[in-house]
Amino acid sequence: MALLGVDRDRIAAAARRVMARCEELAGVSATSGGIERVYLSPEHARVNRLAAEWMREVGMATRQDAAGNQLGRMAPASGEPDAPALLLGSHLDTVPDAGRFDGIVGVLIALEVARLLRAPGDGAARAGLPFALEVIAFSDEEGTRFGKALLGSSAVAGTWNDEWWTLTDADGTSLREAFLEFGLDPARVGEAARRPAELVGYLEAHIEQGPQLDRRGESLAVVSSIASARRFQLTVEGEARHAGGTPYDMRRDALLGASEAALAVERVCRAEHHIIGTVGQLEAFPGAVNVVPGEVRLSLDLRGEFDGERDRVWLSLERELDAIMGRRGLRWQAQEVHSAPAVFCAPLLQDVVREGILSTLPGGTGDPAVLFSPAGHDGMAIGAIADVGMLFLRNPDGISHHPDEAVSAGDVARGIQALAEAVLQLAADRPA
Repeated sequence: MALLGVDRDRIAAAARRVMARCEELAGVSATSGGIERVYLSPEHARVNRLAAEWMREVGMATRQDAAGNQLGRMAPASGEPDAPALLLGSHLDTVPDAGRFDGIVGVLIALEVARLLRAPGDGAARAGLPFALEVIAFSDEEGTRFGKALLGSSAVAGTWNDEWWTLTDADGTSLREAFLEFGLDPARVGEAARRPAELVGYLEAHIEQGPQLDRRGESLAVVSSIASARRFQLTVEGEARHAGGTPYDMRRDALLGASEAALAVERVCRAEHHIIGTVGQLEAFPGAVNVVPGEVRLSLDLRGEFDGERDRVWLSLERELDAIMGRRGLRWQAQEVHSAPAVFCAPLLQDVVREGILSTLPGGTGDPAVLFSPAGHDGMAIGAIADVGMLFLRNPDGISHHPDEAVSAGDVARGIQALAEAVLQLAADRPA
């Protein structure tokens, strides 16, 4: 049974506000003619100030934490200052040449949910909510600047690694130096960490970043899990020789071996269920037009719904690469640079998200889509300290990390209604 008294005009107005603010935030960019907003940059500071202003507008007390995440808090109806909080939100940083909605729409939907659930007059959450409501704008989900994703949410989860302080950006600025330039104290980053007892759970609305909902003709989906991931830097070694003078039977061409390896990644992963492998970077050395490439460095991003299946496919790829390089007289090696286990959304949070989606359907009945997320999200880090749930919004054509990324105002309106209903359903399962 739906618990939210739906005011269609109010929710439509909220959706229009989300769309307008996505456009406003798109103007906060380090580049002209595109969107790029990275961790600990002047643009990061500007969007945090905007988010704080919007949080105060809906009656929230605001703060920026020790890792640069922006938070707003709305006390429960009881007014208890130390009540545990249900955390809603997403991230405001972007990849280079980004779209307008990845992460951003989730923060803004969370703010509109807080607005809907605010009791008139006193700024507190609607009577009956047994927990505080917090909205968080994570500072660095993408990892664009320092090459390490989930820095903001890792700080909140208490899993910050001091080895990260030496990471540098393209200009040679270290993460420690960037903290200081932003006005943060590296010695206090641990203060961003939250204890499990402080959190009821974490709910995030996000565009799908894939085409499944669009293909199904549906607006919203329950997320079942976030994919496990492993990333490798591969090096293929051959022999650099003169391009004109070296016959084919004497060539040890590292680029041809690396190219065959990339095709093997596609072939092996396409034959699997919910395994995705991508070679996104490839660089040949010495890189001259008239020299047979003697060395190639390439990346491999390997994702799967389940850790064991992902790892089994990596072992298969190792055997494939051994065979390819053996045929071509090449050597290869792999350095693992990232590993993250799959994070499964909590059954209760999946249930309340499902109830939220049902509240948007005619008659409140149907069978909402359930999708796993091949893309990573801040919930992967927050899952270390709290139950996680996610709601996907339809992304036309499934394009993301690209200026053509899109979501409709109608689907945003349904997402606001569904997430607000999910909050109320969770409250009903957690008596005051």
